[in-house]
Amino acid sequence: MSDEQLNLLKQHRDAIDAIDAQILKLINQRAEHAHTIGVIKGGGVVYRPEREAQVLTRIKELNQGPLSGEAAARLFREIMSECLALEKPLTIAYLGPEGTFTQAAAVKHFGHAASTLPCASIDEVFRIVEAGSADYAVAPVENSTEGAVGRTLDLMVASSLQICGEVVLRIHHHLLRVSEGLDGIKRVYSHAQSLAQCHEWLNKNLPADVERISVSSNAEAARLASLDPSCAAIAGDAAAEKYVLNKLAQNIEDEPNNTTRFLVLGKQTAARSGRDKTSLVISAPNRAGALHAVAEPLARNGVSMTKFESRPSRTGLWEYVFFADVEGFIDDDNMQTALAELQQVAAFVKVLGSYPQAVI
Repeated sequence: MSDEQLNLLKQHRDAIDAIDAQILKLINQRAEHAHTIGVIKGGGVVYRPEREAQVLTRIKELNQGPLSGEAAARLFREIMSECLALEKPLTIAYLGPEGTFTQAAAVKHFGHAASTLPCASIDEVFRIVEAGSADYAVAPVENSTEGAVGRTLDLMVASSLQICGEVVLRIHHHLLRVSEGLDGIKRVYSHAQSLAQCHEWLNKNLPADVERISVSSNAEAARLASLDPSCAAIAGDAAAEKYVLNKLAQNIEDEPNNTTRFLVLGKQTAARSGRDKTSLVISAPNRAGALHAVAEPLARNGVSMTKFESRPSRTGLWEYVFFADVEGFIDDDNMQTALAELQQVAAFVKVLGSYPQAVI
């Protein structure tokens, strides 16, 4: 480099150093305010999903680049996570083991300052939070390719937990192995949904006699593959890093926009954020017109549905159970009117939660 280029480089680096010092000072000032808020609350609820959603939405609106709005929001998500930990460190239960996409969703929503607690099943995730051994749960509820996660839906019917947030996570699957290359692979481990999401890629790129084995999670698949060079796993970046596996092929999902939605569940209700969603479970008897009777009050009152999922009842009291996601907050006038009318035609109506829509 020429002397002129070196001088310019030094000027920019000096400017960055000065800006970093300002940023650090301001972040600590923010942390002091967060700590004071915790003192004022006197040990009450520290995580307010509607407040965090409002802050992140505002950051995206204020952002003028060159960072993208999503990148700016992610940075502030981590700042908020560290500030929240000054009030009270949070423990988040998720479907384990370590390295699952559910853990990635928990970190995306709560930041790295929160402690994540792996559970062996979705049932255990719910139980731990209900028992007070963790503050919140993160559970998968639907995938853009494979549809609803039935066990999460079934558990919400009887659970006392409330939905207080949602996380949308772009899912990238990789083929992982201890060894290099595709030769000699005898078995591929993964979660059943991941195997389905990569079905066509597997058909095209691996011999037909390679056994596909469904396991409890992608992270468990990676762990098993790490023990046997003749095995491979379909999993994500976190699992590859944890179990030190080679990426034989990246982004092998058949659907390029493969996305999973996760629910954040806890014992508290969220307040209005201004951009909210409400989830309901509704039962109807097995008779002609039951589906219309359930959907009609919502439509007539201008409540927009974004999801409608039917499942067989697990209790034996009703024939069908319908899960609906609608736009708006539970206290909205049209929502209250629609719910009152639903109570007249449905055997059972339960509000699973009103909560901010995913921001990042």
